[in-house]
Amino acid sequence: MKILVSGSKGFIAGYLIEELLAKGWEVVGIDNLSKYGPVDKSYDNHPNYRFVKGDVKDTSLMEELLSACEYFVAGAAMIGGISYFHEFAYDLLAENERITASSFDAAIKAFKKGRLKKISVMSSSMVFESTAKFPTPEGNQFECPPPLSTYGFQKLATEYFAKGAWEQYKLPFTVIRPFNCIGTGEKRALCDKQIKSGNVSLAMSHVVPDLVQKILKGQDPLHILGNGNQIRHYTYGGDLAKGIVATIESDKSINEDFNISTRVSTSVLELAEIIWKMLKGSKPFKYTSDKPFHYDVQNRVPDVSKAKKLLGFEANTSLETALNEIIPWIANQIKIGGI
Repeated sequence: MKILVSGSKGFIAGYLIEELLAKGWEVVGIDNLSKYGPVDKSYDNHPNYRFVKGDVKDTSLMEELLSACEYFVAGAAMIGGISYFHEFAYDLLAENERITASSFDAAIKAFKKGRLKKISVMSSSMVFESTAKFPTPEGNQFECPPPLSTYGFQKLATEYFAKGAWEQYKLPFTVIRPFNCIGTGEKRALCDKQIKSGNVSLAMSHVVPDLVQKILKGQDPLHILGNGNQIRHYTYGGDLAKGIVATIESDKSINEDFNISTRVSTSVLELAEIIWKMLKGSKPFKYTSDKPFHYDVQNRVPDVSKAKKLLGFEANTSLETALNEIIPWIANQIKIGGI
């Protein structure tokens, strides 16, 4: 089977494509390299992988690529950490809507021609930004108030694109909703700006690389955003990839949405202490709180029972196991200037 993955040079796509190739899929990746620039991937020369440098907003190109594919993972988007939500509030909405519309326009035409079987939409836990129900089940996005951030609002819109394409054109879909993916490959983006956090300047991209960098650079006390009570579910990229592939391959996922996440809750402060102990051993942990960003959601706690029930999927990699892989990678990236 052949699948198109857009945003193929991105962080999550790296894990996803590796998993697809390992399971025997033929994969076409498309990316315009706007986030990281040229990036080497371990599978670049794999016989079942083809990379196309191109813009997903080029609908004709997307139609051409999809004409030879049975499946499509629509992963291309402007995406970044919490500071990114504020820096690019308009662009996140406008550019991602253009990307989404082009992706669906091409998918609908490919489906009408009879080759494409389904579109898989990469959404976000941020669609639940305004929820008060925890753990948050699938379907709550239609019950809770809409997201306040333009990023969360646009991700919710992608889910409505899928709903509309099914209602009008009968294009089958699956909505995939990752929660706080962590792993290797999350480098400094071309548009990232350095932000001061205590005595360390960094891009404020995502919490794990930010904390690791600050500790490795000797920050003590450690600066964290807010009081550290923010709850997250840090999901290893390899587990996330397995969950995504499970949704692609199962007929039970058609016209369904899935929270793909570990079931384990961890506060930012707990995460900081775990990383500190891994890097500093018995040295006393001290921290200070910086003013949080406006869209620093306090709780992202998913209900993951649906993926287990329908797909038999669970994310089982522990946070400590994931960090044992991630921390050395970040340390090396600091040395070579990649992060």
